[in-house]
Amino acid sequence: MRKIRIMEHISLDGVIQHEDGEGFSHGGWTTPYRTPAGLAAVMEAQGSVYDLLLGRRTYDSWATYWPKAGDSPIAKGLNAATKYVATHRPESLEWGPVGDLGTDVMAGVRRVKSTAGPDLVVCGSSALGSALLEEGLADEVVLIVYPLVLGRGKRFFSDTADPRELALVSTKATPTGVLLNTYRYVGPLLAERSAGASG
Repeated sequence: MRKIRIMEHISLDGVIQHEDGEGFSHGGWTTPYRTPAGLAAVMEAQGSVYDLLLGRRTYDSWATYWPKAGDSPIAKGLNAATKYVATHRPESLEWGPVGDLGTDVMAGVRRVKSTAGPDLVVCGSSALGSALLEEGLADEVVLIVYPLVLGRGKRFFSDTADPRELALVSTKATPTGVLLNTYRYVGPLLAERSAGASG
């Protein structure tokens, strides 16, 4: 069975949005923090061989960039990965290789997860990542935490998310103060533990 690993670049206040638009004007906020050591850490967390689970918006955005991004290790990995995309229009997926999740996305994810193959990595795709957590399908969450507060923008965890428990597996710091925190998914937050924390 494959593992599902959610990876998100995230600000201290939980913002994962990277592109300008929809009232957000801080695109490119990760750029000043990039270092060779940081890239190596991200690639190690991602794995050398993997497939992708993507929402349609993330897929479309990446499809315009990564096939033309040259011969970098990141581009090689993303271009070689099979992309399993949550979409109602699978016939329009041109950036391959692509796999089929079917009309029931969560059932499709369960089917792909149960097969032999490399781990499945989710990047961006906040709605898909949240759904995977809600369904208990994510095995690990890697938060690449930047030392800044953005104040507004799309957040990884929405206000309507059910309480969930994660266990810290490892943490690693880059020279620019970015933290790579890897968490193992535990499950729903137990009511007695939540009550104890508030008492």
